[in-house]
Amino acid sequence: MEHVHVQGCRLEVHTVPAPAGSRPAAPLVFLHEGLGSVSMWREWPAELGRATGRAVVVYSRRGYGQSDPVPEVRTDGRLPPDYLHREAWEVLPALLEQLGLAQPVLLGHSDGASIALLHAARFPVRACIAMAPHVMVEDRSIQSIAQAREAFLHGELRARLARYHADVDGAFWQWNDAWLNPAFRGFDIRADCTRITAPVLALQGDQDPYGTMAQIDQIDLPAYRIRRVALAGCGHSPHREAPAATLAVAVDFLSRID
Repeated sequence: MEHVHVQGCRLEVHTVPAPAGSRPAAPLVFLHEGLGSVSMWREWPAELGRATGRAVVVYSRRGYGQSDPVPEVRTDGRLPPDYLHREAWEVLPALLEQLGLAQPVLLGHSDGASIALLHAARFPVRACIAMAPHVMVEDRSIQSIAQAREAFLHGELRARLARYHADVDGAFWQWNDAWLNPAFRGFDIRADCTRITAPVLALQGDQDPYGTMAQIDQIDLPAYRIRRVALAGCGHSPHREAPAATLAVAVDFLSRID
């Protein structure tokens, strides 16, 4: 585990080199969900790297995992409604430049999938894998995030998350407050997605409490540029709830990508 300084912030970064003897191929950069971190990915990034012969880079956004916290996250540090755009268009490009990564394959989950799509809409990437992305806000998303707030305040969610975040309260509230901000209801990146020129793999569980199949169906790209996969019986985390199927689909998709 290492740390990289980006825009005055220390970010937790974990890298796994490509397996020995692998052919040159674009590295995989993993972008975690709204409550995720490097450690919450567990072994799945390394497993996909081994299966595809690619190097892997995983990082925790500011305020998550062991990255620097967001000061006063519930007051002066409160994230604005465009925080995903800022991560995709300001922070991620700076991080990739710092790491010397040009045109990687981006693999994002949930908020991270939205960041991946937004970045690919403006910057060159080799490919983009979006698992349970948010391209617009649905009522079920807000309802589930409100339920998460109750679980954090009155249930076991805080204790579970504390294992993964140095500042568990900051990690939770920066995400929860941003999503439950009435101004966030206007979040909609469907127009941005039309500008993506790289190949896209979009996966969505049909039992996802945070979004319907519309989240991938409404990514408006030509059929030759996007592959949509519905995962039966899967909720919001394909790599955890349907790991074998998700791995197989990702490996097949990446087999066509240098």
